[in-house]
Parts: sequence; C-alpha cells; structure tokens
Amino acid sequence: MVDLNKVKRYSIKKRFSRVSKSDFALKPAKGKSFSSFLASLPAILKAKDLRAIISEIVLARRRKKGVILMAGAHVIKCGLNPVLIELLEKKVITCVCLNGAGVIHDFEIACQGKTSEDVAENLKEGKFGMGRETADFINLAVKEGVDMGFGYGYAVANKIASSHLAYKDLSLVYNAYKRKVPVCVFVGVGTDIIHQHPSFDAAAAGAGSLRDFHILADNIRSLNRGGVVLNFGSAVILPEVFLKALNLARNIYGGIKDFTAVVFDMIYQYRAAQNVAARPVLGGGKGYYVIGHHEIMLPLLAQGIIEKI
Repeated sequence: MVDLNKVKRYSIKKRFSRVSKSDFALKPAKGKSFSSFLASLPAILKAKDLRAIISEIVLARRRKKGVILMAGAHVIKCGLNPVLIELLEKKVITCVCLNGAGVIHDFEIACQGKTSEDVAENLKEGKFGMGRETADFINLAVKEGVDMGFGYGYAVANKIASSHLAYKDLSLVYNAYKRKVPVCVFVGVGTDIIHQHPSFDAAAAGAGSLRDFHILADNIRSLNRGGVVLNFGSAVILPEVFLKALNLARNIYGGIKDFTAVVFDMIYQYRAAQNVAARPVLGGGKGYYVIGHHEIMLPLLAQGIIEKI
C-alpha cells in the first residue's frame, strides 16, 4: 500500500502562481467608456493579448511601419466595411489583401448595397453565382486593367472608381484606392462564382494576381522591426500567399523580422496558425491567435485602436 504520510508537500505561498488578483477583471459599471471597458478586462489569456495587439498596431502606425490586413470574404459579408474604412481613414492599414470572393462581395455592396445569395437554394437548379452584373463587371475590369499593366486589385478598384455605382462609398476596395493604399487580390481558378461565366479570362486573372503577389512582397518590407500583419478569417489562400511573399521579400531584401503577426478567426485553422502566427516570427517577433466571431472581434479591435490614437 502507498503510505501517504511520506508525500512531500510545500507551501503554496512559496509556489509560483500564474493568476493573481491583480490580473482580475474589474466589475461592470453603468456608463463606462470604451477605454475603461477595455482596461477592465482581465489581464489574462486573450483579453491580455487583445490589448497587446492594439498597442502593437498603434505603435506601428506611430513609427510609420506597415500594417497589412489580410481578410477572408466573410469579413466583408458580416458588414464590417465601415470599420475597415475608418482604419484606412485613420492611416492605420497600409495594405489590403483579399481573396477573389472578397472582391465579389465588395463589388455587390458598391453596386446595390447588399450581397450574399442563398447558396443552397440556388444550387438546386444550377443558378448559384450566375448573376451577370457581378461577373461581367469584375471580369471586364480585370481584363482591361491587366492589359493596362495593373494588378488584379488595382484593376477592380480603378473600374469601381470610374463607374457610377450607387454605394461605392461603402466599398473597401474603392476606399483603399482613394487613399492610395494597395489592394492585392489572390484567386484560385475555379474557386469563385465569376469563373463560371463566359466573360472570365483565366490568363488575365492569373497575371493580375501574380502582379499583386509582387506588390505584397514589396510591401512586406514595411513590416521589418515593428510592423503588424493581420489575418482575419482566411483559412488557406492568404496564409499560403503571405508565407511565400515573405520568403521572397527576405530572399531579395534580406532579413525582415521583429514584427507582430496576428490571426483572428472563428475556429482554429492550421495554415493560418503556422503560416501567419508561428513560422514567420520564429526569427524574431510575436505571434497571436484569437478566436471569436469577426462581427464582434473586429469592431472591438478597431475601437481599441481608435481610442489610443
């Protein structure tokens, strides 16, 4: 039998404890300002990380370092363009990266003030994604723009800027264009609804995306020693593109390190975790992964930034 009288024990007063009362949340109070609310969160786990991320972004802006935003299409579908546009207005975001679906939803918002069809219903009869205005506008914009030497993002932004779209002031792409912030778009052939249409030119889309890849690699230089890269909700395409663009930039320009890499997503995603938050900062920097719904987390992050600048 085990003799419990021989167990070696110690005083908890001499033991290191990971949580202290000084880290606790403050109690809720009516009429509290947002800054007070943010400060009242516990200095523990993701609440602590959120405040640190906000501080890193504000510091990057102050030092004129890059803050590269990568966003999946769901971010735009969740009605968050006004939040991102304000960050553009305040000179926080220095480069915008989207997938092909992000541009689609952004255009439809600019065109008609609404987006996001019922996929399950329209799929039954082969009608999913067959809206002609979306496909023809974007496909023509890319064709024309690439012929003029533009990348995919600038081609679409330039077309929106020159068109009479009723709600283009709500377009993230257009607002970035107005403020001379690069928009980089990365497409996988066959992944987007507009690829089903006769107006789609795969060669133009590929050429435009490749130009944007080079633009991103050049902008990644601005991350060195104090920049921030944010990935909101892209599980595969943007994390893969970022990793290669970072590698290309390091190969050409030398060491790019000591930056902050952050992933916000609704669930844990392997590629986002490895290709954004982990591997890029192994040689120096900080990586964060925060799980939460975009329609909650992005406004919280943005308001925290606005309060501090």
